[in-house]
Amino acid sequence: MSIENELKEMVINDLGMKHLSLDEFADDTLLFGEGIGLDSLDAVELVVLIQKKYGIKVESIEENRDAMASVETLAAFIREQREAS
Repeated sequence: MSIENELKEMVINDLGMKHLSLDEFADDTLLFGEGIGLDSLDAVELVVLIQKKYGIKVESIEENRDAMASVETLAAFIREQREAS
């Protein structure tokens, strides 16, 4: 399974966005605000899930705000962090 689909499943199942399906959840859909509506608490929870699943360290949500914009940008960030370690 791709990182993108794993992230979508995290958002749907672990962050309570069960009204979304994988088919209608595009990789470039914004995660916060007017996108699917995640909030700052969801951001913290998502970071914890990512750190556990992928074994990468996210130093600051604020500094990595752009990386957390969509599933697409988040997957790229995870790949970059894996390559760097």
